[in-house]
Amino acid sequence: MEALFLDAFEHLEANPAFWLCLTLGLYVFGQVVFKAAKFNPFASPIIIAVALLITILVVTGVPYETYFKGANFIHFLLGPATVALAVPIYEQRSKLARLWLPLFLGLLGGCAAAMVSVILIGSALGVSSQTLLSLVPKSVTTPIAMGISESIGGLPDLTAALVVLTGMTGSIIGRPIFNLLRLRSDPVCGCALGLSAHGMGTGAAFLISQRAGAFAGLAMGVSGIISAFMAPLLAFPLMHLLGR
Repeated sequence: MEALFLDAFEHLEANPAFWLCLTLGLYVFGQVVFKAAKFNPFASPIIIAVALLITILVVTGVPYETYFKGANFIHFLLGPATVALAVPIYEQRSKLARLWLPLFLGLLGGCAAAMVSVILIGSALGVSSQTLLSLVPKSVTTPIAMGISESIGGLPDLTAALVVLTGMTGSIIGRPIFNLLRLRSDPVCGCALGLSAHGMGTGAAFLISQRAGAFAGLAMGVSGIISAFMAPLLAFPLMHLLGR
């Protein structure tokens, strides 16, 4: 029986459709658990799906490259999904237009703080220069972050993993921090989540309100553009100053 199972798995392992269906199935399972847990951020469907996928890959010994042949389609859809966030942004366009200056200045400062802090902390911990460059765009949505990482000499695959970890962390601790600080402003909460935790943070923002989600989507998109220009202008001089 075991031999039959292993033989069947060997055939499935080589089929990209299997990994695609498994990824989607685990995410649906994560959504069921998320609703059952009354939308507890620690039970986020992304966290559950990622944890289960990692466990399956480690236990079966399947290389990431084999898995990615099937998951590549989902990776491709990250771009259209990001563009789809324009819908709630459009619905909140009048409110966004009134706040364009503080939004832009806040996102500019937030992007700079995210990059400077990770370089300073990484340098203090003795992280290698290439890993530091991979860390620089960690708060940017995955398609943009991987492009930034590749352009400045980082490792795009490592950046993708770091982006996921950043998003998971931000989506978990974001709302508790807002409650602790008694922040109730939708623009503030939404922008903070979109800037620091990109897509996952935007999903968490929509759980606050539609308006917060719109601001998070805008913050995610604008911060990605700002980071694309700011990363090489900020990372290299700062690393040179630190002797890296």
